Amino acid sequence: MKTQNITLRLILMNFLQYAVWGAYLTSMGSYLAGAGLGGKIGLFFSMQGIVSIFMPALVGIIADRFIPAQKVLSGCHFIAALFMIAAGWYGLSAGSSVQFGPLFTLYAISVAFYMPTIALSNSVAYAALEGAGKDTVKTFPPIRVFGTVGFICSMIAVDLLKFQHTPYQFCVSGGLGILLALYALTLPNVPVKKVQAQSFMEATGLKAFTLFRNQQMAIFFIFSMLLGAALQITNGFANPYISQFVTDPQYQHTFGVEHANILISLSQMSETLCILLIPFFMKRFGIKKVMLIAMFAWVFRFGFFGIGNPGFPGVIWFILSMLVYGVAFDFFNISGSLYVNRKTTDDIRSSAQGLFMLMTNGLGATIGSLAAQAVVNAFTHPAEVGGRFYTVGDWDTVWFIFAAYALVVGIVFLLIFKDPGKDEVAMDPDFNPKAEDPTKG
Repeated sequence: MKTQNITLRLILMNFLQYAVWGAYLTSMGSYLAGAGLGGKIGLFFSMQGIVSIFMPALVGIIADRFIPAQKVLSGCHFIAALFMIAAGWYGLSAGSSVQFGPLFTLYAISVAFYMPTIALSNSVAYAALEGAGKDTVKTFPPIRVFGTVGFICSMIAVDLLKFQHTPYQFCVSGGLGILLALYALTLPNVPVKKVQAQSFMEATGLKAFTLFRNQQMAIFFIFSMLLGAALQITNGFANPYISQFVTDPQYQHTFGVEHANILISLSQMSETLCILLIPFFMKRFGIKKVMLIAMFAWVFRFGFFGIGNPGFPGVIWFILSMLVYGVAFDFFNISGSLYVNRKTTDDIRSSAQGLFMLMTNGLGATIGSLAAQAVVNAFTHPAEVGGRFYTVGDWDTVWFIFAAYALVVGIVFLLIFKDPGKDEVAMDPDFNPKAEDPTKG
């Protein structure tokens, strides 16, 4: 198979993979708030974390040992798409009478099958590139970046189509998912592996938990969970927060209020650009300082939301919040993944990466989403304007609480985590951080 051909095919796969997610991830909270379910946003986002604790591992075992990965990828996307479309159909048919139970159930089943596809799509890409005789470290990053492009394009499309406050966003996601499910069947075959006899701990990846015997690794994973609590907060609440400014006459027709998704997409654009800064910062400052930069970047991410507004010059603070997101997200996820890679042996390296993702995007994101919802519920309330509900109230305090949390986590991390030094986690000369492929937040 020609290298150029496989490269283009994998670019399309990655584009669709994240376009499916981008269609609703940043705008779902606004739809839920408008449907009178603003108090349940945290539950919807926590479900992504809950299923990330076990579903990727279970589906990964199936793809490794029983069914080729590209077929499992297709099947997962097909099931996820059907239930996402069903969620959209239910939302449309129920209108203003939408109930939490049916919508949440359909959505939960969908994300349970979508979340494992993030790792599966990487496995398919790696296998295809290796089959073409290419170095994955060098060739995968420019392919993977089109995933972020797909996410951004999907966000903007949903905004321009005026779907960000409606259940049509779920239908868009489901339609893209069906397209990818069919396309995945045309991708190169990924043969199942003949697995040698393993202990239960090795087969299930539980051996990675032995890393908690090391005090510094235990501290690292605990703080990964604590900082992971911040990952989904703005995905869930940024759009409802910006959109509720429509209740204030002076902001009703501002660009941010009418196109919150486009404004938020600056975060993903920043994420793509900030990846390029990581090699310099890792070589110059080392893992502890880079992670501290990420933690304090979260302080600014939330703090800028608290002092901004969609008008001028207040919107400048919103823009700064979007720009600093790239540092907050990338410096934590990628540098953390690199640290785990450098501190573990070959026999548990993959499991250790899975443990890092479990602590951040699993436990951390779940706890963070639920806790954030409790904070939002304590300081805000639903208000009906023009037949639609908005979550209004003391949002400034909400964002400052989130900023204070990130500040405390950063200070405690500074005091108790021992810096392993720049040399111990020095990067390979050819290392390209985009290949680390963190999950989006």
